[in-house]
Parts: sequence; structure tokens; C-alpha cells
Amino acid sequence: MSVETGIWGVVALGFLLILRLPVALALILVSFSGIWAMIGLKPALGILENTPYSFVASWTMSAVPMFLLMGFVAFHTGMTGGLFAAAKVLLARLPGGLAISSIFACSAFASVSGSSVATAAAMGRIAIPEMVKAGYRPSIAAGSIAAGGTIGALIPPSILMIIYGIIAETSVTQVFVGGLTIGILTALSYAIVILVISLTRPDVIPARAELDPGEGGRILVKILPVGALVVLVFGGLFSGYFTATEAGAVGALGTVVLAAITGKLTRHAISRSLIETVTTTGSLLIIGIGATMFTRFLGLSGLQGFIAQAVAGADLGYLGLMLIIVVIYLILGTFMEPFGAMLVTLPVFLPVLEAQGVSLVWFGVLVVKLLEIGMITPPVGLNVFVIRNVAAAHVTTAQIFKGVIPFLVADLVVVALVIAVPAIVLFLPGLL
Repeated sequence: MSVETGIWGVVALGFLLILRLPVALALILVSFSGIWAMIGLKPALGILENTPYSFVASWTMSAVPMFLLMGFVAFHTGMTGGLFAAAKVLLARLPGGLAISSIFACSAFASVSGSSVATAAAMGRIAIPEMVKAGYRPSIAAGSIAAGGTIGALIPPSILMIIYGIIAETSVTQVFVGGLTIGILTALSYAIVILVISLTRPDVIPARAELDPGEGGRILVKILPVGALVVLVFGGLFSGYFTATEAGAVGALGTVVLAAITGKLTRHAISRSLIETVTTTGSLLIIGIGATMFTRFLGLSGLQGFIAQAVAGADLGYLGLMLIIVVIYLILGTFMEPFGAMLVTLPVFLPVLEAQGVSLVWFGVLVVKLLEIGMITPPVGLNVFVIRNVAAAHVTTAQIFKGVIPFLVADLVVVALVIAVPAIVLFLPGLL
């Protein structure tokens, strides 16, 4: 073992990431070089040869392409198109009702997409022009959708949570259930922010919006396929009829069948869904392979044990440790995408947390929440740039970053609540 080699490896990884080398390539390069330096070229080549299969062949990993396929088919066949309109039927007469409707529409879209970027893009195209037309300040209209998009990775099925469960070797189903709680809590916190702004600053968010009373029934009928899909997948998942992996396959098949029944399963929709599923899955797998190699490198160097002992010796306590972890993730979120930030840090943090007796199910939900905050923080808040692309006619990048500030405050309050009261996340998984 060589703790010094492990430290230099972490430094080299940070340097390569600053140079904007792709995360997967940086992880593999540092891991291979470090293992070669410690135990020789032949073992390093052996690990490089065996790791891709050992990671990809995981049965749980098959849930990733299945849930992705479910989301892409639902999106490309228009099954999710009526979610914003349906939310308006229920919420548009509230103060700031259009923005609140967009938040809960994002939550509903998240239940079939698992991606914050996809959620932000889909809702942004529909909701932002309507809010601006209704008198919303463009910055807050765009900011609410950018923030609402982050719910896409909190409400199951969440691709981030599946990858976390595989890396941490913990129950994906329990992380899903815990994520459902934090996703709903996040949506409610955003709704409160909108209510407060609309009641105190009607020049920013109009207090009320009008709704055609005759459109409610027509719109609600349009979202019946999505409702049936959610009941099918999550009813079976949370009742224990099938695992998270099986839920992905059931969801993908159910989406294809429902799209065919409604006559929306076109050749174009199928081809786009399959292409996007394959390309997205491939990019996630290569990062996961790099992270697995990095974990083995750190284990061989002894750095994981060294850090765990240092934390125990420092006697930081629960709150001190959590504060350090939160700050690290918030900083990483300013310049790294979520998958890379998670997979770079988990090999270091997981042994420390296990030694401190922290629930890995709870930590998985907290990590996903922290990573999603990074999706709306400057300078590389990915959701912000997605919204900029879909709403360029209405808002600038600087305006969007300004608009997300109230929602960032709400996010930090939610994080503080989750850390102070872990039962918020662990109550429902405990029932399983």
C-alpha cells in the first residue's frame, strides 16, 4: 500500500478535471497509472481488462437503460405533454399558480424521466412562454423551471440513485423511496417560495392567473396514460411485487404498450427513443467503469482507510462531518456534472461514512439532492443553460441565474432539515 501514491492520484485527478478532460477518461487514466506505479504493469492491465465486464454485468445496472427507455418513449410519443396543463387545472388559481403548476408538472414528469435535464427542457418549452405572457418576470419564470427540473433526479426512477445504489452496494428500492420524500419536500419548498414572492412582489409574479373552466376534463383525460404508468411502476415497486430492476423493464414495456394503444408510437418516436437510450447509457457506463477502477486504486493505496482513521481521530462529530461533505459537494457542483462529482467522491466518502455509522440509504438521497443543487449554481449550472437554449427569446443566462437564487435558498433549507432530521428520509424506507 502507498498512501502517498493515493494522494498524488487524487491531486492528479483534480488537475485533469480542471483541464476539462472528460471525467471517465480522467478516472481511468489516473487509476491505471496509479496501480501500475504501485504493483506493476501486468496487474494494472488485468484490472483494466476485467473492470468493464464486472461493472456492466451487474444485474441492477440493467435498470438504467430500461428507465431511460421509459422516459424517452414517454417524451417522444407526447405522453407527458399535458402535465403542465393538468397541473394548471388544479393549481392555476393560487397566487403564482402558473409557476406552482410548473413545479408540480416537473415532479410528475420526473416520475417517468429520471433526468433533471430532460425535465427542465420539456417543461421549459411549454411553461416559460406562458408565464411570460401572463406577466411573470422572465428571470423568475425561467428560474422556477430550472429549479423545478432538479426534481427530475429526486423523484424515482432516478438514474443517479440507481448508480449510487450500485456503487454503494445498498438497496436501490430503499433509496428510491427515500428520494420520493425529499422530492415532494423540495417541490413544496419551491411552491412556498413562489407563494411568498407572489404575495409580496406582484410585479415579479402576478397573484392570480385565469383558466378556461371548460378545459379541465379534456386535459385530465390526456394524462391518463401517464397516471396508469406511474401506478403500474410505483405500485408494483413499493408494494414489493417487483424490484427496482424489474420495475424498469415493466415501465419500459408499459410505456411502449400505452403509446401503441393511444396511436402515438410512430417509427420516428421509436428510433429517437432507442438512439437516445443507447447513447445516454453508454456515457453513464464508461463513467461508472472509471469510478470502479478509481475505487480499486484508492483501496490498493490505503488512502480510504487513512482518511477514515483521520476523520475518526479528528473527532469531527456528525454535524462537522456533514458540514464538510456538504461544502465539498456544493463546490464540486459549481464546475462538475452530477455523475462525475458523485463517482469521483463516493470511493473516498463511503468508507468514512460506514465507519461513522451513517445510513448509506439516507446519504444516497442527500448526495443526489446536493448534486442537483449544482445543476442550478453558477458558472456551470447545466439546467440553467438548458433553459437558456429552450427560452432564448425570453431570457438571458444572467437573468436565469438571478431567478434561481430564491430556490437555492429553499434547497439549503431542505438540506439542513434532512441533516437535522434524518427520519424525514428514512421513515418510508423503514416501512419496507
